[in-house]
Amino acid sequence: MGALADAALAAGGKLIGILPKFMNDLEWGHKSLTELRLVDDMHHRKRMMIEESDAVVALPGGSGTFEELLEAITWKRLGLFVNPIVIVNVRGFYDPLRELLDRAIAERFMDARHRDMWTFVDRPEDVLAAIRAAPQWSAEARAFARPGAGPRG
Repeated sequence: MGALADAALAAGGKLIGILPKFMNDLEWGHKSLTELRLVDDMHHRKRMMIEESDAVVALPGGSGTFEELLEAITWKRLGLFVNPIVIVNVRGFYDPLRELLDRAIAERFMDARHRDMWTFVDRPEDVLAAIRAAPQWSAEARAFARPGAGPRG
C-alpha cells in the first residue's frame, strides 16, 4: 500500500488514510497522507472506508485485503453499498476467488444477478474504465439477497 500511496502522491493525488489508533501508535501509517483519520478499531476503519468510497478496488493482497473485499461484496449484496467493486486480477492472482464466487452462484448460495456486483480486470490501467462501466446497483438488491429468494426461489 505504501508504494501505491507514494505513486498517487507523486502524481498529485489526494490521499485520506483511515487508521486504527493502535496502528498509528506503532507508526504503521504513511507519513505523507493528505489527511489521516484515526479510529478506534479495524471494524470502524472498514465501515468508514466503505461508506466514504465511490468504488472499492482490490489489488492483490493478504488477509486484510480479502476481508475488506468480501465485506464490501457482502454490503453490496445487502444493498448497503451500491458503488462499483473492481478486483484487479494481476497475473491471475484472484482466479481462485473468481472460481469460488462462481461456485457460490452455481451452488445457489448467491443469485446469478449477484455476479453484477463485481468486475474483474487484469491490469491496473483498466480500473477506471471498469468503474465507469459497472452495472448500476441499488438497495433494492436486498430483495434477492437471501439464498433461494431469486427467480427459482
